[in-house]
Amino acid sequence: MDEATRGAPGPHAAPGKSPPLIGVTTYLEPARWGVWVREAALLPASYVRAVERAGGVPVMVPPMAGLRGLDSLVGGLDGLILAGGGDLDPELYGAERHEATGPPQPQRDRFELALARAVVDADLPFLAICRGMQILNVARGGALIQHLPEAVGHEGHAPGAGLVGRHGVQISSTSTIGKILGDAVEVPTYHHQAVSRLGKGLVAVAWADDQVVEAVELQGHRFGLGVQWHPEEGDDRRLFEALVAEASGH
Repeated sequence: MDEATRGAPGPHAAPGKSPPLIGVTTYLEPARWGVWVREAALLPASYVRAVERAGGVPVMVPPMAGLRGLDSLVGGLDGLILAGGGDLDPELYGAERHEATGPPQPQRDRFELALARAVVDADLPFLAICRGMQILNVARGGALIQHLPEAVGHEGHAPGAGLVGRHGVQISSTSTIGKILGDAVEVPTYHHQAVSRLGKGLVAVAWADDQVVEAVELQGHRFGLGVQWHPEEGDDRRLFEALVAEASGH
């Protein structure tokens, strides 16, 4: 894919029609810019580019301390991406903390769980990515494997700190994701946690060779998909294009 193609508007940015607003959840982390070091709402630029290239308008959604404006936020968006990030607090799904589980992020966890529930209630199209899929699962009453290397005996899902790996996944051909991507695909991956018990209404639709659940869909929802991999780190736009198309009313 050349640079001209990479920067071109997506196929769903139709002339004369405003492109859909796609919210993307953000990190809340200390950051440095200029002479400042302050807490900041952060988002890897790969998410922004993926939404833009698919024809949508990305809108950063920071983890708010209060939840009173949640319905207004959801009502103002055409679609949502629950982005990746750190580990959820295991207390949220009734588990004791594993030594490999990252430090808690109570404000982000609380906000994104509430946001996921509001998006489901509003039937808003969404794509949940990595941590986002785990948020969705816990919001629906599911639970997580806290450290995959112990469960599967290898580190293929996260090959090293800051290193995005790749592996194949098998996809149910009758699922929405299967209709978008086909029954097998190689994906960019970086995660050490995964679904153990599926939440209410969620169906597993893709698996790695070690049977780790790699994608889920929410039954009865207009467009409710979760993937454990990181599509924003690759060149395959199809999941983002499908989200933008649904958010556009196509």
